[in-house]
Amino acid sequence: MNFTDEAAAGWNSSMTTWMSGVRETNGINIHYLRTGGANPPVVLLHGLTGNGACWTPLARVLEGEFDVVMPDARGHGGSSAPHHGYRYDDHASDVVGLIRGLELSRPVLLGHSMGGMTAAVVASRGAGGIRGLILVDPTFLSPERQREVRDSDVADQHRRALGSHKSDLVAQARARHPRRSPEIVELLAEARLKTRMGAFDVLTPPNPEYRDVVSAIDVPLLLVIGDSSPVVTLEMATELRSLNPRVRIEQVQGASHGLPFEQPERLGEVVASFLRELA
Repeated sequence: MNFTDEAAAGWNSSMTTWMSGVRETNGINIHYLRTGGANPPVVLLHGLTGNGACWTPLARVLEGEFDVVMPDARGHGGSSAPHHGYRYDDHASDVVGLIRGLELSRPVLLGHSMGGMTAAVVASRGAGGIRGLILVDPTFLSPERQREVRDSDVADQHRRALGSHKSDLVAQARARHPRRSPEIVELLAEARLKTRMGAFDVLTPPNPEYRDVVSAIDVPLLLVIGDSSPVVTLEMATELRSLNPRVRIEQVQGASHGLPFEQPERLGEVVASFLRELA
């Protein structure tokens, strides 16, 4: 798929146009993809080692009704990779800057994993004038779990991956995740190879306290989880709903933390239904 700069005519697919653009915010450049035209805006925030293009299957579902913006977080994809500034507050400030730079009117934020925590932090600040929030298995981790992740070999795994060929990463991913489409496997491999090591600083504790973050959110919030997720369990989701009555829970059967890649069609149905209620 070829993309053009947002100032240009774009790439036409059926009735829609896909565009690629860059906005400066907080002293760095944030690259993004965009499709859907003059419709209510929704901003999709990816997880660690992803990028905006990894939302392609979901964006296709939404682009007929919504203005879909898919940024690359700092240190990922085509965005800048500064030497520091990879905490959730930094990511959240980038998102607010992008919303303001693109003059998005009351967007809905949707985030997965790292992007979910980022979206939640933006919403808890009351920043960006957002209309609603969708969190797909966000990184709501206990302090103990945060330390476990930091002390694990995930960064070393990524360092080794950066020295690999894309074909090797694709072959490994297909073996590990046979249910994922060839397209999403390719997109994830490309995104990993464009993720700089500095991005892993986001794993340094402490994360924002997720109970406080969710309690402070004052917009409609849809929490989407898989039935086998090791991150946000149904018990945790139920606790969050008790802290904030605006939380709605949707559990997708046969899905884990990689829900957007395992069941993008089902996620699209759930997300589109919630977005229509907010429109």
